[in-house]
Parts: sequence; C-alpha cells; structure tokens
Amino acid sequence: MPPFVPSDFCVPDTLATSEFRLRMLTVNDVVKDYDAVMSSVEHCRTIWGGKWPEGLTLEQNLIDLGWHQKEFQIRRSFAYTVVAPDESMVLGCVYLLPASKAGYDAEVFLWIRQSHLQSGMEDRLFDAVRQWVAADWPFKAVAYPGRSISLADWKNLSSL
Repeated sequence: MPPFVPSDFCVPDTLATSEFRLRMLTVNDVVKDYDAVMSSVEHCRTIWGGKWPEGLTLEQNLIDLGWHQKEFQIRRSFAYTVVAPDESMVLGCVYLLPASKAGYDAEVFLWIRQSHLQSGMEDRLFDAVRQWVAADWPFKAVAYPGRSISLADWKNLSSL
C-alpha cells in the first residue's frame, strides 16, 4: 500500500482563522477534548452514525488521542484539534484519513461542538478546511462524507 502522503511532503502544522485554529490533536488535549465530545454526543452521532461516543470514559479518550497522535507522527492519518485562538476551549476536530472507498485518495470528517452549531461555525470550518486541503495537501480526489456526499451514498460505494 502506498503511503498516505509522499515522504517529502511537509505536513501542515496549523490552519488558523480569526475564529479558530487547527493543530495536531495530542494526549495533552484529553480533558478539553473529552468535554467537547461529551457535550456534543448527539451531533457526533450525526457525523458517523452509530452509538459513539456512548460510554466513552476519560481514560478511553486518552487512549484514542494517543492513537491519533501516533498516527499523525507516523503520517498514516492526521487528526487536528480545533481550538479557540487562545486555546481556552476545544471546539471540535478534523480528521484526514486514507480513503476507504474506490475513486478517492483521502476522506475528511469534521465536527464542531454542538453549542457552536447555531453560529454557523461548522460551515465556516468546512469551507476553511476544504480550501486548505485543496491548496496545501497533495490529494487529487477528496471525499467529505456527510457533506460533499451523503453518508448513505458513501457507505454504498465500493470499498478499497
């Protein structure tokens, strides 16, 4: 299997706007990330379907964040935390993953805290991420399941 990104590709450290900043998700984010996830359970379920994060504990979240951090470090996938510009709050996450479906080379999922949905922040995050991925990442065919393609249609595509 070819690498997700070329070995000479410089993975972006951040994406910053006046409203939020993306940076690598790490174990140091566990408390603020857990708060963001658990305050947004219903919204998170609309992103992926299923029951997650039902029953998620702080310890399980720490393990999950450690896995995301290691995947980022070895360039297998890239999980970014979305934080307020002053780092006072985790606002959500962005995940860049190798495509699991034919016809794509990457898939991107993202979410914003349920409490920030009415402000339109998730739409602004999506627009910023879509532009960032197109401009700064080496992918030719990127899927945004649940956004550029419905989750139902995505699930029905042929898997790699």
